[in-house]
Amino acid sequence: MADQTAVVEVHVKPSPIAAWFHHLLTNPVIEVDGQEYAAKWGTSRVTVTPGIHRISVSFRYRGQKSARLAEASKEFSTAEASSVRVTASLGPRNGSRFRFEEPVTHG
Repeated sequence: MADQTAVVEVHVKPSPIAAWFHHLLTNPVIEVDGQEYAAKWGTSRVTVTPGIHRISVSFRYRGQKSARLAEASKEFSTAEASSVRVTASLGPRNGSRFRFEEPVTHG
């Protein structure tokens, strides 16, 4: 089982009110188990091993290297699935955090 992997589809959505702003001036950040991955507004994919993982989603202004604005995190499991879809939506207010919908698993 050690050589098996699962795919995590992470759908990162800006608030509809400020989507134009975020698409132009910010980049989302996805971190799974402490490892940062390149992300975009929309769907990004990360390969993980089966088991329990911690995902964090945040954003930073273009040109920043370490900021983690609006960060939220959640645990999810890939133990019984070959793929998991996680959706993180950014709230409409300045200072809002991301919120997660329940993960959807596919066997």
